[in-house]
Amino acid sequence: MLQIAPTAFRSILIVQTKFIGDIVLASALAKNLQLQYPGVRIVFLCEAHFAGFLTGHGIATEVVPFSRAKMRGSPLERGRELFRMVRALRQHRFDMTIDITDSKTSRIISELVHAPVRVGHFPTERPLRWHERQPANVRMKPYGFGKRHYLYRYLSPLEALGIALRVRVPAIRPLPFETTRALALLARHKIRPNAFIAVHAGASFVGRRWQPERFAEAIDRIVRETGLQVVLVGGPDESEATDRIIAAAKTRVVNLAGMLRLETLLALLKEARLFLGNESGPMHIAAAAGTPVVGLFGLTNPVRWAPVGVPSISLRPSMPCDCVGGDLCRRTDPSKACCVWRLEVDPVVGATLELLARTEMSLEAAV
Repeated sequence: MLQIAPTAFRSILIVQTKFIGDIVLASALAKNLQLQYPGVRIVFLCEAHFAGFLTGHGIATEVVPFSRAKMRGSPLERGRELFRMVRALRQHRFDMTIDITDSKTSRIISELVHAPVRVGHFPTERPLRWHERQPANVRMKPYGFGKRHYLYRYLSPLEALGIALRVRVPAIRPLPFETTRALALLARHKIRPNAFIAVHAGASFVGRRWQPERFAEAIDRIVRETGLQVVLVGGPDESEATDRIIAAAKTRVVNLAGMLRLETLLALLKEARLFLGNESGPMHIAAAAGTPVVGLFGLTNPVRWAPVGVPSISLRPSMPCDCVGGDLCRRTDPSKACCVWRLEVDPVVGATLELLARTEMSLEAAV
């Protein structure tokens, strides 16, 4: 076992080439490292559009950008992008690399960066092929601290390094000027803070998106019961789902999908009374902001991916799932399975009303 001095680290690379939900969960790892090693430089390898979110909220000192599109391109494109990344990373002369992506590419990067301490998963999530190797000299468990939520896959480096777990869940405060921007946007649409539900109907794959018409029906019933307003959030590529909700809903819905950068989305979700949406990145952003969450799941298991740190209810149809996705569905892949389509409107409305009542009592007790 590699002997690690408690004050040895001045610069640490976290290899996280996945999505915003993973970035949010990994923020808890970064915060623990900052507490353990005061003044340490934390650098993330991730997609460029996460840079402002990570550096602005103090999660990372710097971001080295990674292009997913180029890494999925031709062999020449992949080779050029890998060479560019490694050259940029080597300039930092890292004391430690932490590979939480756990992929073939991330292991190659970890090896080529040449940090004295290299932390990686063992066993790996997918078994190594005969020509692959794990370059880590500090090997961490698949899930740390005896937990099974995916958050603890990203916290497992702490256990391997002998670092006490001090920050247990992601908690990200909005930037003051982003809060001002979010409040101004709400005021423009005559929406009061803490008097609206944020709804996210998108996801990376159509099979993970609850049907927009069911969202619309649920919204109508929730608004009738509570008097709360509804704001749709999401990315610019999720307009089809939001347009279908607006067309089907009988109540007023404010559509802000595609209008908010991540920093402003965090601030807006902080002002929401509750978040209702599919299992995706904005769900984890809402939880990190401290907003109660009703999450809609399909094949993905909430035990692994439920929102953490806030009052929440995760809904999932009974399993095994009777396939409703036809040729679209890939049952063994949670990212391409359509099980969430089997969720009916009644349990979603019921869970939302239950969580609103539960958290209303908490708010009254706090006052």
